[in-house]
Order: sequence, then C-alpha cells, then structure tokens
Amino acid sequence: MKMKPLFLLLVGVVVVLLSGCLSTDSQVKVKVVKESDYVRVDYTGKLQDGTVFDTSIKDDAIEAGIYNQERDYQPLGFTVAAGQMIKGFDSGVVGMAVGDDKTLIIPPEEAYGVHREDMVQTIPVAELTRADITPVVGKKVSTSQGQTATITNVTDTDVVIDFNHELAGKTLVFDIKLVSIGR
Repeated sequence: MKMKPLFLLLVGVVVVLLSGCLSTDSQVKVKVVKESDYVRVDYTGKLQDGTVFDTSIKDDAIEAGIYNQERDYQPLGFTVAAGQMIKGFDSGVVGMAVGDDKTLIIPPEEAYGVHREDMVQTIPVAELTRADITPVVGKKVSTSQGQTATITNVTDTDVVIDFNHELAGKTLVFDIKLVSIGR
C-alpha cells in the first residue's frame, strides 16, 4: 500500500512530462524569410488575363502549352534583396515560412518597369538587311552593344524595334510556394 502514492506520483510526473512534449505552445519559432536569406521557390508567372509566361513546374508548363524539353523544371533559387529578382518578387517572399503558398500581384513599377516610348525606334529596312537580318514581326534582334529588342512592325520601308523588356508595362501575377530557406 505504500507503493500506491509513489506510483501515482510517477504517473503524474510522466503525464506532466508528456503534456509538456505534446504542447502546442505558441512559443515555437517558425523560421521565416528575411533579407539576405537564400531561398528556393516554385512559381508560376501569369499575366492578369491568366496567360502563363513562365513556371518552374513541369506540369504547369505542359498545361499552359509553354513546355520546353530543354529546360530543367525545378524550384528557383535566389538570395533575397540581392538584386537577382524583380523588386516585387523579392519583397513578396519576405516573411514566408517553408511550405507557405502566396499569390503576388506585382505592378509594372516593381516588375520590369513601365513601357517607355523612348525605347521604341523606327529604322530603315535596309539597315537590317545590310546586317543580314530578315525583318519579321516578333523576331528578337541584338545590337552590337548587346541590347536585345523585338521587331514590332514591318513596312516596305521601315522596321519598328522595341527595346523595352517584353513584360514592361504589365502587371504580373505569381503563384509561389516557398520550398526552402538556406542552401
């Protein structure tokens, strides 16, 4: 009979220990993204009309009709606030925890900028043909300074070339999932 209080005391200690281990205490710290963290995210980038222009997810690329068999579809890795990403994407991951999903709506000013008319030039067709370039709307051309532009219009005499980024002036929508923090 003297063992009964000791047994109850031991059971009480075990219960207290277990309740401490099983506690859903709000003091548990979850690591969240901060500036200078290296992160990896899965993403799908869309225009406001829902047109997918890029993704790190193979099935999304196939579904959107933009699949490229030469590409390795995997999460995108970058260092937050290191200038590797557009501003809105960079700041959009701050505060996320691994496994979090988020939709970022990024205005042009935080993406590829507004479309600038001063970056659109009209040149004579002859200038391109001398450079052995056949002017076709949609064709990408490079200058000797390494700039890339898109031919947006062709007439019998002139070619309109746009040096803006192809996503300039567009609000972008990114569905992202934080895969990891750290290398």
